[in-house]
Amino acid sequence: MEAASPSTSVDRLSVDTIRTLSMDGVQKANSGHPGLPMGMAPAAYVLYAKVMNHNPKDPGWPDRDRFILSAGHGSMLLYSVLHLSGYDLPLDELKRFRQWGSLTPGHPERDRVHVTPGVEVTTGPLGQGFANGVGMAFAEKFLRQHFGKQVMDHYIYAIVSDGDLMEGIAAEAASLAGQYGLGRLVYLYDDNSISLDGPTSLSFDSEDVTKRFEAYGWHVEEVHDANDVVALQSAIEEGKRHETKPTLVRVKSIIGYPSPHKQGTSKAHGAPLGEDEVRATKEAMGWDPDAHFLVPDTVYADFAQAAERGAAAQAQWQERFEKWRGAHEELAQQWDLAWEGGSYGGRPLPGLKDALRSMDWALPPGKEKLATRSAGQKAMAAMAPFVPTLVGGAADLSESTKTEFPGGDDERFTKEHAGRNIFFGVREHGMGGAVNGLAAHGGIVRPYGSTFLQFADYMRGAIRLGSLTGLRTAWVYTHDSVALGEDGPTHQPVEHLAALRAIPGLTVIRPADANETAEAWRVMIEDLEGPAVMALSRQDLPILDIDFDGVGRGAYVVSPELDPSQPARVTLVGTGAEVHTAIEAQKLLAQAGVASRVVSMPSWELFAEQDDSYRDDVLPPTMPRVSVEAAITMGWERWVDRAVGIDRFGASAPGAEVLEKLGITGSHVAQVAKDLLGAIGS
Repeated sequence: MEAASPSTSVDRLSVDTIRTLSMDGVQKANSGHPGLPMGMAPAAYVLYAKVMNHNPKDPGWPDRDRFILSAGHGSMLLYSVLHLSGYDLPLDELKRFRQWGSLTPGHPERDRVHVTPGVEVTTGPLGQGFANGVGMAFAEKFLRQHFGKQVMDHYIYAIVSDGDLMEGIAAEAASLAGQYGLGRLVYLYDDNSISLDGPTSLSFDSEDVTKRFEAYGWHVEEVHDANDVVALQSAIEEGKRHETKPTLVRVKSIIGYPSPHKQGTSKAHGAPLGEDEVRATKEAMGWDPDAHFLVPDTVYADFAQAAERGAAAQAQWQERFEKWRGAHEELAQQWDLAWEGGSYGGRPLPGLKDALRSMDWALPPGKEKLATRSAGQKAMAAMAPFVPTLVGGAADLSESTKTEFPGGDDERFTKEHAGRNIFFGVREHGMGGAVNGLAAHGGIVRPYGSTFLQFADYMRGAIRLGSLTGLRTAWVYTHDSVALGEDGPTHQPVEHLAALRAIPGLTVIRPADANETAEAWRVMIEDLEGPAVMALSRQDLPILDIDFDGVGRGAYVVSPELDPSQPARVTLVGTGAEVHTAIEAQKLLAQAGVASRVVSMPSWELFAEQDDSYRDDVLPPTMPRVSVEAAITMGWERWVDRAVGIDRFGASAPGAEVLEKLGITGSHVAQVAKDLLGAIGS
């Protein structure tokens, strides 16, 4: 349709269209945040219409520029510009903002079912998108060096808010980006001096953001008027020229501009402007106040030019890619598998299963046990040739968690060299957000982050968002129980397994031995579609003769009746190290004339996915069951009749003593089993 407004420059008309669409969407829903979309409309316009290489007809193009709206509360800004750019987001979807089943939810969402074309990551909890972008920059740098600039060469842009910069995760991620010289990051900071409570002088005016980011190692540009699209584009292009430094463009904006009565106030932040103020704003802009969701034809034509440039850029990339493929057969195979399934994909090279199921644990003479964290180290070495684009690292604990690929400096990620081992430093939350970004970027096979299980609390926000999004991440946590010993209850996890199991879509795997650990890695890389946690022991454990397929099914009988002529009267269920506790209890019960069987249950989630027949074979419904796990017992009532666990904090003492004092022993489990049988008269 033709514009109902007076003739203006195309830039101005396009920017104002973003503003009116955002106002109308929030007002129709009677819910949302109009202020940021109105104030930062020029920034979004410059990015999508003038700067970014993107093709709305192919949102999955691997070498596209990425955009993240870290300030996810301003989601109508993103939806408006995606619609105008030509993504498959019809105007009717903007009219359904924040409604059930719409493609325009309250905050940008990206998952396997709710697909809004052009949305790269789920944002809303402030700071998470900031960290996701850092992870994407890690991915871009690694893939560019691994495959070559001919096929991987792009930028990651974001709009971030005061709230983002206040969050600790953003500080961690910004420090990481500066440390590693992630020069493909260009962030636009919406410096509007307003927070939800009121002016930022209430809580955020004592620091100099420019100096802070320069201290992180960032290049900083300043634009003093968000409506100056020429200055915005110039600042962005200048930032791109700094190849070894990320860039923060500090954009001075007015929240809610040009609302006559609410601009520059917190009233424009978290609530609709109101019908009268929407009319007044449109009148001030020279628009028809009675027109809703109006898009002038000249605006569609303006954005169409950018889409044409993006399609041409992708066509040129495709030509380069085909030439590259012909000259790099081995790398091309890696590329195909790494990008299989797009940014939700990533598969290993052939041979991973055989390598991990035929591990030679090579224990030294006299040693019969191996901690599962050490088994994980050996498994990573064995799988290294099959996952050339698996990237991750630990939060200053790689020596303890033993999560890194062998290779020394050749595998170390630095400013100059992008290896597979990232040293995240003591930045658990930043690491979590960055690992999510590595996964969301695509081309990285099952990226991982690692620390002690206790410190999963420090990164729970990132774990939850990764699960909501369904990202193929791996969280590798060690020191998984009070058995870690002397460090005491500050470092001894007890509630953490239950807390992680409570997150929808997250698979928690707690292997019982070295073989289960290797198989758990295989399951995560080859079988699972969403995020997964692996919880590993500090203490050495015996190596079992396991059912490899049973690990992927969540539970299996690891030790049947010791005397086949005596049918089992009770099933003992263990996870992780406590499988061995259950086996000890089985032997004690046998001495008392009570036959039992032991089930290793590394994953509740995987076991719950099995059919009734398999679950009944493993846990016969008519047979009493007792579980043992060195953690709180909450949730075990779904699977067993009695649960042996630790419903309190731990204590500082040698690990074996702590376990004994808290009842995680074979003798205690055996007694609980006998008491259960007595109580039911069996």
